[in-house]
Amino acid sequence: MSETRHVPVMLQRSLDLLAPALAEPGAVVVDCTLGLGGHSEALLRTFPAARLVALDRDPVALGLAGQRLAPYGDRAILVKAVYDELPEVLDRLGIPKVQGILFDLGVSSMQLDEAERGFAYAQDAPLDMRMDQTTGVSAAEVLNTYPPGDLVRILRTYGEEKFARRIVDAIVREREKEPFSNSARLVELIRDALPQAAKRTGGNPAKRTFQALRIEVNGELQVLERAIPAAVSRLAVGGRIAVLSYHSLEDRLVKQVLAAGAANTAPPGLPVVPERYQPRLRLLTRGAELPAEEEVAANRRAAPARFRGAERIREDNP
Repeated sequence: MSETRHVPVMLQRSLDLLAPALAEPGAVVVDCTLGLGGHSEALLRTFPAARLVALDRDPVALGLAGQRLAPYGDRAILVKAVYDELPEVLDRLGIPKVQGILFDLGVSSMQLDEAERGFAYAQDAPLDMRMDQTTGVSAAEVLNTYPPGDLVRILRTYGEEKFARRIVDAIVREREKEPFSNSARLVELIRDALPQAAKRTGGNPAKRTFQALRIEVNGELQVLERAIPAAVSRLAVGGRIAVLSYHSLEDRLVKQVLAAGAANTAPPGLPVVPERYQPRLRLLTRGAELPAEEEVAANRRAAPARFRGAERIREDNP
């Protein structure tokens, strides 16, 4: 088991941003992406008056995090759910509003480190990539059954892969000979499909294709598109939201939702802006903050992280 899995990204920054909202007794903080519980444990330890609700779709992560958080007893409630289900989870628990929300997006260290999950391109494994292995289609099914046009769209949109057409042409040729099942064959195919110049820069040439497949298999962007507005809607006035994203597509979605909440929606030219048009959010970060160089040196998985935060300053407009 790799030690890197125990290192939450930008942990102190997350705690500092959420701190003003979590000092009062009875404050509730939601960790929407529990993983192995690193952020959750730090929240419970740092804010002894707060209660935690933590969500994850991965039953293995829930089990491991449950052991880790057991010392905190009933201050921690762990729920198997995808993070766009946050409103339904809070309704079931009878919690109308919360004071803090944290998202640490992307794939967890545990999922990357467990070879049999098929997330990592550096080792041969079944092409699965489902965060919840009890439901949905695997990466192998996507590769073997999707029409070529859909595969090209997925690689271009979710992987920002310039050579999507070349890679997909090779995939279609190969899957007719034999369906894909393991990652090593796909990695080799991608290496062969790319021009020499493209293989000399940017790390492993399979990285973008694997990212694209993972996002498709787990519906990550569609879920996120619903989840951030849903989370903002459950923040109490004075509550704070912190979001860590790991690629430009996630960060763009987060930026759009927070910026929209921080804008006034009045028609132009009004001499006084009525209450219903006033911003609901105040941005707490200027643009996306990056991890410090020292953190990246100590934990390479922090390198692509982008951090944004906002505070709820007004109820929803009637």
